[in-house]
Amino acid sequence: MLNDRASSQQNRAARALGLAALLLIVAGHPAAARQHHHPHQQRHDRQQALSADAVNRAYLAGPVSSDRSSAVLLKAQVLLDRAGFSPGAIDARRGDNFSKAVAAFQASAGLAPTGTLDPDTWAKLTQNASVPALVDYTIGEGDVKGPFTPHLPGRLEEKAKLDHLAYTGPTELLAEKFHVDQALLKALNPDRRFEQAGTVISVPNVADARPEGTVSRIEVDKAHKAVRALNDDGGLVAFYPASIGSQEKPAPSGTFRVRQVVENPTYHYDPKFHFKGVKSRERFTIAAGPNNPVGSVWIDLSKPSYGIHGTPDPGKIGKTQSHGCIRLTNWDARDLARRVRKGVRVSFLD
Repeated sequence: MLNDRASSQQNRAARALGLAALLLIVAGHPAAARQHHHPHQQRHDRQQALSADAVNRAYLAGPVSSDRSSAVLLKAQVLLDRAGFSPGAIDARRGDNFSKAVAAFQASAGLAPTGTLDPDTWAKLTQNASVPALVDYTIGEGDVKGPFTPHLPGRLEEKAKLDHLAYTGPTELLAEKFHVDQALLKALNPDRRFEQAGTVISVPNVADARPEGTVSRIEVDKAHKAVRALNDDGGLVAFYPASIGSQEKPAPSGTFRVRQVVENPTYHYDPKFHFKGVKSRERFTIAAGPNNPVGSVWIDLSKPSYGIHGTPDPGKIGKTQSHGCIRLTNWDARDLARRVRKGVRVSFLD
């Protein structure tokens, strides 16, 4: 009985010490007071349905899951994009493009470029984040009036029959405007009608947010599937994930120059390219538009038939191969295009 009472007293003391320690931790971090629940509840909090409030209040409390969307990851992706370290299409998940953007940010901040979102990286990333990650946006008439191309054929020969390769609808247009995956945009705005002007939706706060900076040299890192835009001093101006070349048409090696920038380019197919799935033996041209095979901008290089360009499939950047060129999301290609001028060096790193 004495041993039982002693054991009970020890257990009560341990619980008291544990509670005191927890109170100290919570007192040291006000946000933690809202989230220090049962471990199962913590996991649920990190995996909860995303909302503007949850994302804007999110902070890094521990490792984040790679197979679920996360408010922390969404906030981090928005902050990276705003800082000029593109994670590709913002999707609130921990993929390769996100890891590459984190590593590039870490290197620029003097941290070890691990590609892992750790407390030191989070502190650097959020130290000047006085603006919300998600903001309200009122859909305007220009977002919904079109013209749109609701049905896009898969084959290049069939696309050549269209007069314009526009967005498929307001959802795709809005997703590109705010650098976000279409599925995530819908998840952030359940029951919202994207085709109706006046509708208020939650979107990543990335519009015109990237820092200014003129680019003097571009590095195309073939091994890491990335493009780095550098200034006169070799400092990093912007970082972009990329799809670079393929076995049937590999990216070149060496250094070339920017010849010109073409907005809303047409696409010219030559049978000598021998692209897989293209049966035409005649040259053909595909009309301009964001769903053109080279997207909404073409940065022409001094290497004939090669360039840096956009894409109609932003979710595939860094995950699939290209037809020899350097493929970025449409918004990243436009961002790079506004920074370059004729004669800028483009070095392909093997």
